[in-house]
Amino acid sequence: MSCRLRIGLTGGIGSGKSEVSRLFAEHGTVVIDTDVISRELVEPGQPALNEIVTVFSTDILDAEGRLGRNRLRKQIFSDPGKRDQLEAILHPRIHDRAFELADAANTPYCLLVIPLLVETRSEYALDRILVVDAPTEKQFERIATRDHLPHREIKAILDSQAGREQRLAIADDVILNDGGLDHLKAEVTRLDRQYRQLADTRPR
Repeated sequence: MSCRLRIGLTGGIGSGKSEVSRLFAEHGTVVIDTDVISRELVEPGQPALNEIVTVFSTDILDAEGRLGRNRLRKQIFSDPGKRDQLEAILHPRIHDRAFELADAANTPYCLLVIPLLVETRSEYALDRILVVDAPTEKQFERIATRDHLPHREIKAILDSQAGREQRLAIADDVILNDGGLDHLKAEVTRLDRQYRQLADTRPR
């Protein structure tokens, strides 16, 4: 049995996707995070990591043979063509694993957390899209606090992603994350109720 309703959750870096998905999980839904899948795919010994090393060289590996994400990020920003090569290696594998997990989920709806949903939307068969939105200045604050990156690097990351307007243009539902945790909890509770009602209208 698979979930009857597939919700794609997206948002820019520092928008609060992780907190929102955690709150949905507390309501008992299955959360499938493509970032987690991506990390699993590049563990030592995985075919995807071997392909990435072929493209980027062993310079992206640390002393233990693990992928150094900061090293990889620097290469991508210095050579945009390599981003396309990386995505060609990872995206099909991420997609297949995400829907394998969705097919196995025995819940009314499941949440697929897809940060690059604007860029990869055509690859995913979703019933609704939920965007976690945040003002750009809030994103800067959260990323600086969490990742301790300089302003220049944060700006480069934000500039490399789809903009707020692009994400909002594909949204069926929006959570504006510019307040506190109580606001987020209320929004997630409201949407959880809505998604369960929608799922009840789908064939079992």
